[in-house]
Amino acid sequence: MTGQDTEAERRHREKMAKRKAVQDAEVASKTIAQKALLIVHTGPGKGKSTAAFGLIMRALGHGWHVGIVQFIKGAWETGERRTLDHFPDQVRWRTMGEGFTWETQDRARDVAAAEAAWAKVLELMADPAIRLLVLDELNIALRYDYLPLATVVETLKARRGDLHVVVTGRNAKPELIEAADLVTEMVAVKHHFAAGVKAQEGIEF
Repeated sequence: MTGQDTEAERRHREKMAKRKAVQDAEVASKTIAQKALLIVHTGPGKGKSTAAFGLIMRALGHGWHVGIVQFIKGAWETGERRTLDHFPDQVRWRTMGEGFTWETQDRARDVAAAEAAWAKVLELMADPAIRLLVLDELNIALRYDYLPLATVVETLKARRGDLHVVVTGRNAKPELIEAADLVTEMVAVKHHFAAGVKAQEGIEF
């Protein structure tokens, strides 16, 4: 090892020590040990539902009970559904949509499906065993006014103190973003679909 290498290593150690001190102080400043979170995954990029299902896997690993309500997506045969079927005692999954809005082309049907899905949400929210509830594509139902926004937001804000809720879908309403504890916007930088690649098993579903 040369003297130059030794000096570089010393500077690196000093830099990392300063970084660690800043990070430790930041962590020490947090005083809330537990808080049920309202999480929103939105934006035009791919990965909103995928991130939510990743969180579900983490929760299952800790023995949590999980609820899933899908608002828009129909009864697709997806990889995540096949996987979560292996956890029948921990997962309650309800697919309540009839497919994307451009497929049904029937607003009355879409509203009725959204209302039925919301009724299922209320049922799952009342179940004290469930620690995490994913409302997949709820943002789409709110975007098209299939459900009363104020009622949905107030209900989610008034949920019990040990229930985490994740809402996915593009175009999250400002009122929901304001109420949320964590909001992540998926940004579309590049997508293979634009190059003509169809949805693939194991990647999109």
